[in-house]
This record gives sequence, C-alpha cells and structure tokens, in this order.
Amino acid sequence: MLEVKHLRKTYLTQQGAVEALKDVSFRVEQGDILGIIGLSGAGKSTLIRCLNRLEEPDAGEILLRDHDVMAMKGKTLRQTRMKIGMIFQHFHLFDARTVWKNVAFPLEVARLSKDVIEKRVKTLLDLVGLTEKRDAYPSQLSGGQKQRVGIARALAMEPELLLCDEATSSLDPLTTRSILELLQDINLRLGVTIVLITHEMDVVRQICRHVAVLEDGRVIEAGTPDEVFRKPRSATLRHFLQHREVSRCAG
Repeated sequence: MLEVKHLRKTYLTQQGAVEALKDVSFRVEQGDILGIIGLSGAGKSTLIRCLNRLEEPDAGEILLRDHDVMAMKGKTLRQTRMKIGMIFQHFHLFDARTVWKNVAFPLEVARLSKDVIEKRVKTLLDLVGLTEKRDAYPSQLSGGQKQRVGIARALAMEPELLLCDEATSSLDPLTTRSILELLQDINLRLGVTIVLITHEMDVVRQICRHVAVLEDGRVIEAGTPDEVFRKPRSATLRHFLQHREVSRCAG
C-alpha cells in the first residue's frame, strides 16, 4: 500500500548541513498499523511530514499504491494529499470555528455540496463521540476532545492512509488509551492504514501490528512488536525497554 525507498532529507543550518533522514526504507501493507519509534532527533517528524510532502525529500521514492508521490505535481499531488489524512500532536484546530466547522473545513475547501458536508460531518462526529459538542469551540474542549476533532477532520476526505504525528504525547495516560482505542476502531471499521510516530512504548504495544525503530535518520530494526521487543538489537530500543521497566518499578 505504501512503500518508502531510500528516503533522504538534509537541512542547511548556520552550523552546517544536518542529515535528518539518511537512507530510510520500509513498507506498509493495506490495513496495517505501523508504529515508528525513536528518540528525539531521530528524524521521526521529518519522516512523517515527508510522506505527504509537507516536507520535500531530497531523494528517494514514496510509492502509494504503486504511484510515485515524489513525481506528482499540481492537481495530481493535491488529489493524492486528500487521500492522506494527518493528525497532529498539538491539534492545529481553528480557534474561531466550532467543532462542526473544524471538521467541515477540508470538505469546504474541496467545494463539496452542503448535503454531502452535512452528512459526512454528522457521521464523523458520531464516530469520534462528539455529536453533543458540535457547536462548542476548541477553548471549551479537553485535550482528548480536541484530538478527537483532529481525528474527525483528518478522516473528512475519506483517506486511505492516516498519518499520526505524536498524536497522544500531550495527553494523560487514560485519554491516550481512549484515543488509541478510537484509532484501532477506525482501522478495523474503515480499513484505513495507519502510520504513527511515537516515543511511547505503550502506544506501540497497544495498537501497532508492526514497528520500525528509527535511529540517527535510519530504520535500524523492523518487524512485529513481539519480534522486535523480544530481541532488541539497537541501543535505541534497549533504552526504551529499560525506561519502561524503570517506569513500571517506580509505579
């Protein structure tokens, strides 16, 4: 469904060139949930923003259903982006728009009819459990409710692929669990393929069917969570496992 080959991205800074992605390759099958885990500075956010070309990679291939996203321009790229939803860590909602209007925004930009917008927004608010909050503004919502609005908005254009950029890192553990359960339900009910980046082991363990470990701009381990966590080969993964054990003992 999604295949990434030899992706590279370098930023030019006052201190010199910084290679954020050095040679990233992985594959995601239709309907899968892939977790990409790594420490701060590993290149996770750059990677996920390159997948829909919010960031422009320097080299490599991004194939979505065998179509080369890197070669797309203009209308073709815009149409492809509509099929790639994105959920952000800090919600990115419009403060002056209600819940309903936030979810409706991409549909309005796409100039869909009022009837289609009405039906789809209603369905999505039902899906994320926010029907009663349709006229509320973001300032009146909890963090979990804001993220549910973000999820509904990301699903508005009926995407095939859903990208999650640290979608639960600013939420408390109970709210995190509820958001992950919602994403799992969306994956099963709608068949949406999900790629999420995280630095939280429990996120991967709860919903991911496959995991890739990103270190210093490269994927250094990949497989099912059981395969990867049972025999960690990298310093990054050993760090995560040790930190999780310390947290458990402290709790």
